[in-house]
Amino acid sequence: MIFRRMTDFRNLTASLLAAFVSTAFLTGGVAGGPKAVVELFTSQGCSSCPPADIYLGELAKRADVIALSVHVDYWDYIGWKDTFAKPEFTLRQRAYAHARGDGRVYTPQMVVNGADHHVGSSKSSVERGLRSASLPLNINVSEADGTIRIDIVGDPGLTKRHTTVRLVTYTSDAAVEIQRGENRGENITYHNIVRSMRPIGMWEGQAMTITLPSREIMGKNIDGCVVLVQEDADNGPGRILGAAVLPWPSS
Repeated sequence: MIFRRMTDFRNLTASLLAAFVSTAFLTGGVAGGPKAVVELFTSQGCSSCPPADIYLGELAKRADVIALSVHVDYWDYIGWKDTFAKPEFTLRQRAYAHARGDGRVYTPQMVVNGADHHVGSSKSSVERGLRSASLPLNINVSEADGTIRIDIVGDPGLTKRHTTVRLVTYTSDAAVEIQRGENRGENITYHNIVRSMRPIGMWEGQAMTITLPSREIMGKNIDGCVVLVQEDADNGPGRILGAAVLPWPSS
């Protein structure tokens, strides 16, 4: 009888430990995880943007923020074509403005967690937004044996909207010598420069795992990836529920 009780106790202890380890893996360390995704819509052709670009570099060093530099192309006509801009990034900014209903599209603009927007060079405004920011959905991203694994916990009550899982690739830092336009003669360093952003699945409230081949994701000039779980609002992208980053080890 004593032996059976000891065996039952050990089995129970092992089960609880396994559950704890599993939960810790899925949450990716909740206490120290990011609470905000900051997207800076910027342009190499915008004379007002360099202070915001510097500030984004400061945010990129923080453990509680995932900071992304998203370059738009609508200032290219001034005389300098932004070397990181893509039309789809401009469309994303405009879609945010449409979803919010305010039509505000400008640079430098920081969007926090897919919702609030701030003048990117206004630290006080952005910091106020960050103090109240949160990402309620826990995500873990890891890489092993040539495979990127994305684990998203289940939380059926978190959202009632369609929710998209997006994969973002980025370059950590790059200096650009601007030869024409409003910033002519400036050598500006940009941080966490978005190179691509694409949907890789839909989250429906249940726990899910997505695996991707590393070599198809991490190519030339790519230093890491970010996973976003973001609601689809009625007329554009909605709030970001969860996010995780996977830096790519340098070769």
